[in-house]
Amino acid sequence: MIAHRTTVTAEMITVLVTAPKLITARVLAKTALKARLVACANLIPRIESHYWWQGKIESSAEVLIIFKTTQSKLKVLEKLIIAKHPYDTPEFIVLPIIAGTGVT
Repeated sequence: MIAHRTTVTAEMITVLVTAPKLITARVLAKTALKARLVACANLIPRIESHYWWQGKIESSAEVLIIFKTTQSKLKVLEKLIIAKHPYDTPEFIVLPIIAGTGVT
């Protein structure tokens, strides 16, 4: 199979979200997909996160969700993640997609 380079526009973005468990990440991914807010969601289990929380350095095992979406769907996706996420302050990092193959 030959990968074809897709024309990438400024509209295309990647969103990073961490979740405490795989089941939570699956629910968030499927909810975003069913709402047609993302084209794809990749789940990377067993990442190790270290962070400041309530004045202390903490660490925990988490699942990283990588969402592929567009600028036009970003605000609704963020509202959905905040509403459905179990964390008080869920991570929601937005990165531009500069180039790539298989980007839709």
